[in-house]
Amino acid sequence: MRKPGCDNKEEMHKGSWSKQEDQKLIDYITKHGEGCWRDLPKAAGLLRCGKSCRLRWMNYLNPNLKRGNFSEDEDDLIIKLHALLGNRWSLIAGRLPGRTDNEVKNYWNSHLRRKLIKMGIDPKNHNISHYLRIKRLEYFQENGIKSENNAVISDATSSNCVTSSLPDLNSLP
Repeated sequence: MRKPGCDNKEEMHKGSWSKQEDQKLIDYITKHGEGCWRDLPKAAGLLRCGKSCRLRWMNYLNPNLKRGNFSEDEDDLIIKLHALLGNRWSLIAGRLPGRTDNEVKNYWNSHLRRKLIKMGIDPKNHNISHYLRIKRLEYFQENGIKSENNAVISDATSSNCVTSSLPDLNSLP
């Protein structure tokens, strides 16, 4: 059976990382590479557990991390990948160079999910909400909007996607 990751929990530091600890971790990984996270703290002279070192490096200290706001292209890609993969954040983040799974998940929950809800799209299944489908159908019927074989109306009642031929949500009653 495997030993616990942190043998002496009394001696381990918990909580915020100091600048000195950060620098020790950066220096060690720069010189030796990531290697085995379990053995790294002792080799680097840190009183932390391997998991803590791994998370600190992966989410904060790695120089390949992309900082700052998400671009429109990243927003679109996250929405499309979420529709395809669901809440598999590490797979989604793998398609966004420099972004971590935790960062993508937090961005989804705090920004993109609300953006979809405002647009009348269910963020769980990416379908147009039932209320919005009914309102759009009423709008099309009231204004006599039809195309060949009532294609626009059938698109408006479809739960699979939002089409560009639909009117802006703000213009609906």
